[in-house]
Amino acid sequence: MKNFSKYFFVFWFFAFLLFAYWQLNDPDPEIWAPIYIGAALFSALAVKGKHPLIPLSIAIIACIIGAIYFFPDSVTEWVSYEMEQKDLTMKTQESEEARETFGLLIVAAVLSFSAFLGWKKQKTQSQKL
Repeated sequence: MKNFSKYFFVFWFFAFLLFAYWQLNDPDPEIWAPIYIGAALFSALAVKGKHPLIPLSIAIIACIIGAIYFFPDSVTEWVSYEMEQKDLTMKTQESEEARETFGLLIVAAVLSFSAFLGWKKQKTQSQKL
């Protein structure tokens, strides 16, 4: 499990950096690039076996609140719209917000795994005392 989590977080470290880079052509990169850079930093800490539970919890809750705020009216409509477009250009504000929603959900999921590992590590250490 230890090797899996290390490779998992290495993958997400680079993926989040790539996501941040892609945000540079976004209408609001000053919001989204730092979110993905922060997720990359948490992933880098997780690679080293560090899982700061309080900051992770705050970030996870913020991502979930943001995802709820930006959640599209219809996921199936959004997916079918994306399939019709056959490219990744931003055509509508709804498309932009739907993508942001799922980006936040990805960040929340990855950080939740880190928080789980941190909680498990903390629990194991407290049982040894």
